[in-house]
This record gives sequence, C-alpha cells and structure tokens, in this order.
Amino acid sequence: MVGQRENGARRATGPLLSVSVLLVGLIATALATTALLTAQRGNADRIMDQRHATALEAIRMETERYRGMVDTLAAGLANDPETTWDDFDTASGPLADAALIGAAPVAFVVPVPTAGVGEAERSWQARGAGDLTFKPDPAYAEHFFAVYVRRLDQEEPGARSGADLAAVPPIAEALTTARATHRTAVSDAYLLVADRHLPEAERQLSFVFAAPVWTRENTPVFRGWVVSALRGGTFLKDILTTVGEGRVSGDLVSVNDDGTRELVASWRTPGDGRLRRAGPLLVADREWILETSGDARLLTGTGWYLPGVVLAGGLILTGLAAWLVHVLATGRARAHQRVETATAELRGTEAESRRRAELLGAIMTTISDGVSVVDSQGRMLLENPAAKRLLGVAETPAVPADWQEAYGVYRPDGRTPLPTEEMPLIRALDGESVDGFEVLIRNPGRPEGVLVSIDARPLDPSAGEHGAVAVSRDITELRRHETDLSVFAGVAAHDLKAPLSVVRGFADLALEDLPEDLPETAATRDALGRIIRSVDRMDTLIETLLAYTTARNAPLRTVPLDPEPLTLEVVEDRIAALGPGTAAPVWSVGPLPHVQTDPAMLRHVLDNLIGNALKYVRPGAVPTVAVTGVLDGRWARIEVTDSGIGIPDADKPYVFESFHRTEAAAGYSGTGLGLAICRRIVERHDGEIGVEDNPGGGTRFWFTLPAAAGDDEVDEALQRELAERFAIIEATRLPGLAAPNPKPAPFPDPSRTRR
Repeated sequence: MVGQRENGARRATGPLLSVSVLLVGLIATALATTALLTAQRGNADRIMDQRHATALEAIRMETERYRGMVDTLAAGLANDPETTWDDFDTASGPLADAALIGAAPVAFVVPVPTAGVGEAERSWQARGAGDLTFKPDPAYAEHFFAVYVRRLDQEEPGARSGADLAAVPPIAEALTTARATHRTAVSDAYLLVADRHLPEAERQLSFVFAAPVWTRENTPVFRGWVVSALRGGTFLKDILTTVGEGRVSGDLVSVNDDGTRELVASWRTPGDGRLRRAGPLLVADREWILETSGDARLLTGTGWYLPGVVLAGGLILTGLAAWLVHVLATGRARAHQRVETATAELRGTEAESRRRAELLGAIMTTISDGVSVVDSQGRMLLENPAAKRLLGVAETPAVPADWQEAYGVYRPDGRTPLPTEEMPLIRALDGESVDGFEVLIRNPGRPEGVLVSIDARPLDPSAGEHGAVAVSRDITELRRHETDLSVFAGVAAHDLKAPLSVVRGFADLALEDLPEDLPETAATRDALGRIIRSVDRMDTLIETLLAYTTARNAPLRTVPLDPEPLTLEVVEDRIAALGPGTAAPVWSVGPLPHVQTDPAMLRHVLDNLIGNALKYVRPGAVPTVAVTGVLDGRWARIEVTDSGIGIPDADKPYVFESFHRTEAAAGYSGTGLGLAICRRIVERHDGEIGVEDNPGGGTRFWFTLPAAAGDDEVDEALQRELAERFAIIEATRLPGLAAPNPKPAPFPDPSRTRR
C-alpha cells in the first residue's frame, strides 16, 4: 500500500511540475510582452513628437527664407526706377542659387489699366522683355502682367510672360492684399497653369508669395510685385522626407479669414498613420496648420515586431520547458535506456570508423604504387611509404614551390626541369585529369634517376575538402624493356626485309633480261611486275607495322625545335616522290612556332599528313597543301590543309583508329595505320590531334605540341646539339621513320605559295 502511494506520488510529480512551469512561463511572458508594448508605444510617441516639432520648424524656417529672399528682391527693384531685364536677371540670381525647395519661376508683375496696355507693352519690350506680348482679360479693368520671368529650377517648365494674372483669383487676391498692406502676402492654394495638362495623379496645388515694390520716397510710388510660386506637394514632400526619413505623412492646411480650412499640400508614406500630431505656424500673412501622422511600427524601426516575437517565443519556450519537465520527471528510465542505446550505437560507429581507418592505413602502407594527396593550397595531406620510397625523399616538402628542389622532377629527357604549374597534382588542383604523365625523378635519394608514370585526379567533393590525388608507379624497367623490344623489332624488320630485297632484286634482273619484242614473254613480264608490286606492298606494310608498334614504346627524346626547316624538307621529299603524270602541286609553309618535340617522331607526323594531302586527290585535280601554325599559351598548334577528296562526317571520329579507311579512300594505296601512328606520337607529347573540313574544300588536320621558348641562344644551342648528336639519333631512330637533316637545305621564302 505504501509502495503504491509512493509510485502514485512519483507519477503525480511530473504533471504538477509541468503545470507549475507552464503557469510561471505564461505569467512571465505576458508581463514581458506588456512591458515591451508599453515601452514601444512611449518610444513611438516621443519619436513622433520630435519629428512633428522638427517638421514645423523646418517649414517655418524654409518659408521664412523663401519670403525673405522675395522681400529682398522687391526691395532691390524698388531702388531702380527703370528696371530692365538685365537688372531683374542680376537681382534674381541669388534666388536661383539658393536651391529653394519646390520653387517655381519668379516674376516681376506690373499693374496696367486697359487703356495703357499697348504703350506699356512697347515700354517693357524696350527694356529687354524681348517678344513680350500682353494678353489682357477683357473682364477686368486693371490687368496684372508678368513682364519678366525667370526659372529657379531648371527642371521646372518655363512660365510665359505677358499672362494676365488678374484672371487667376488666388493670385489676384494676394497681389491686391500685398499692394494694400505694403507687406508680402501669400495666396490661397491653386493649380499652376503649367500643371493643368498633367494627369490627375501628377497634379499638385501651389501658392505664391507676392512682395509689393514701393519706392522709398516721401510719397512712395507703387511699381509692381515680385511674385514667386511654391509647389506645395514638392515642398512638403522634401521637408517630411528629410525630417521623417520617409516614415511620416503630412497635410499642410491654410486657415482662411472666415475660419474655413483649405488643403495646401499633402504627402503620404506607408503605414496606418495612427499616431497623429497637429500644430500651427504663421507664413507671411497666413496661418497654416501642419498635421502629421505616422505608423508606430515604422517609427520604432526594425524592432516593432519584438513584442510579438517575445510572446511567441515565450509561449514556445514555456511549452517546451513544461514538456521537458514532464519528460524528465516521468521518463527517467526511458531516457536512461535511450542514452544507453545511443551510446552503444556511437561506440559501434566509432569502432567501425576506426576499423576502416586502420584498413585504409594498411592498404596505403601495403600498396606498391605511390599515393599522394594534397589540399587546395598544395600542402601534402597524405603520402604513403611507397610514394616516399619511389620519390626518394624522407621529409615531405611543405609547399608546391619546394617540390622541384626536393624531388628533382625533370621531363623524360632527364635534362629539362618540369615547371611547377605543369606537375600533375597542380594540374589536377585546376580541375584537369592527368593520365600516364611521365617524369624523371633524380635527387640524392634517387641519384641514378627513376622514370615515373603519374595519374592525377581532382579530389572527389564528397571528401569535404578541395584537393587532388596522384598515383605514381615506377616504369623504368618497363621503358627499358620497351627499348629492348624496339631494338628487337628493328632487327626483325631488317631480317624480314632482307629476303624481300633479294626477291625484288632478282625480279628486277629477270625483268630486265626478258626481251621486250617477243609476244610469248608478255605473261612472264606481267607476272614479274606483280611480284615486284607485291614485294613493295609487303615492304611498306612491314615499315608501317614497325612504326605503329614502336611509336608508342620508343624512347621519347624531346628537344626545342624550329619545325619550319623540317617541314620544308618533308614537302620537297614528298613532291620529288610523286609519280610521272601527276600535276605539279601547289604548296606553302607559313611561319611555324618553335616546339619541344622528338624530331624523328615529328617528321613522321608531318610526312604522313603531307603525304596524305598530296595522295588523296581527285583524278586530274592539282594537289594542294598548306602548313601553318599558331602559338596558344604553352601549346603550339600546327595545321595541314589540303583540297583533296575530304573525309565524311560519319568517318571523322574513327579516322585515327587502327586499320580504318573510308569508302572514298578505297581506290588509293594505304594500310590504315598512318593516322593511328600520328595520334600515338602526338599523345606521347601530351598533345591532341583532330580533323575538320576545309572551308574551301578538302580537309584540315591539326595537332598540338608543347611550345618551346623562342630564344636565339636556345636556337643556336639546339643547332649545335643536333649537329653533335645526329649520329646518335640516326642510330637509335625508329625503324621506318626518317631522321631530320640537322642542316636543312635552303628553300625559297616559305610564306609564299609554290607551284
């Protein structure tokens, strides 16, 4: 029984605590919200009072400044008995420079009786009024004409002089009052003539200041008025926008003598306008009232929603707190069980992560290929033991700028240092994928040098960090084996071609010994001819297959080279080899950029492309070939253009594959391996090769090679190097590939077209 009561007390504790927390939270939230609302209302009232008082004072000061300048202009004109346009223009200059808010044109207005209109018109024209023309209203005996008019705002439309202001009752009344009282008078609100053509929404009321011009003699003489209009809407808008920061609306109301109220100007801003203020001000002889209104939310700034946020937040927090108290008080065992479950899962996840990390570490330690990972700044994140052994370093350099000094990275020739920006990891950081990039590593840890092939990729974004990964493998033995295969292929080709040479030689001797005038020897001569042609095709096929095999595996010996002499030599050799009856070809070789290349392999590419241009020609057509080149950053692009039979679009993606020939080329000799060899050679230089239509008919083949620095000293050194190593290149060149002439024979200007 006692245990049941204890269990019941425990069960009741949770709800009681949660209800208590809920009540306390609701009371605190209500009090905080009420306090904030009261504070915000008081703050909005204070701000509204300040904005209203400031607007009243600004309107009072601005209208007084306006009236004062009009009075000053009238006083100045009173001292000039013969006021000319130049006098008025000079005297009204300060008004134009004063930047008066909402100012319309200022005018000098004179009274003229109906009988004196013509004489007065001529008189004022003589004083500089120009093409002044009075337009008297016949309904009035005395007319009020504006003889001089000057704009105070360049965007304000100009008012016409000569208008009879007696026909505008608000202005006429202000003029009459000013003349009678000898004081500046303000008119009732009215619509300017210039605004009457505007749409209803764009119109605004205006009013004028009329200052009488009386001479200062003992018996003053009345000369006229200085009249200037003020656009009420613009005036009130600028005042309230400046003072109220776009949060206060307002109405400017004029109180007439009979107590009636007339709206002078109005300006509205967004908001409910529940906060209202009103205050009088005196403008010349008129009493005005400024009525302002504002929205408490806008006046208090971005914190107007704070009470609502506090209320909502308080309710949410109170509910959450009550729920948490209830859960904590009644679900201790359940919470404990959940913690145990979550902890067990966390321990399992941690153990799995540790196991995977250990497995990855074991794989990285065991794998024979070198693996290097860098972050976005090129700092080494991971370098497995195989990479350190392969690269011959014990300490990883801190930044990419130190890689060259630490690792000793050279191009495959073993002499040219590889620039940092061309290293596979740096290229992978730039988003490029690199495959089979070969470099020579030579440093104190690898004094004999090791040839390394590197694959690099940008790091997968799922890793959560931008970086790059590279896999390196030692291909020194592979290249040595390929060199041995190349030598063996050369020996095999020689052994295969030797019996062919014997067969062809004996066939030639037999053909020469046969009498030409005996009919019975015709069949024998034809058979011998077929033997010779078959031997030639077999010899060409052996050369092509050998070149195709060794183009990928032969050592790549790149040097800086000017390809223009080599190209000229290939063109001359190809033209000399054309058969009898072939039309003399038209050819040209433009200036070509210097390249970093293997001369023997480049010669084979040029020989194949130029030979195709001269071979694949329609019967009876003149062969045409043009070789041009351009430099694009660190790459040189060379193009070989012809006017031959062309390549169909469907065959263009496959022309560089082995043994592929188009239907149009079926009538021409060839093995289908020439372009495949060209692609292997260009790709071994890390370049690209492609084909496209020649706009003038025919085909344009292009390929890219690394550009070499065009330095004169480098060129001279290159020529000396070629001369000294010509014998070595000749001895080690690919079978079937012709070696370049280190001193090419002079040709005519290659930039001109030959025929």
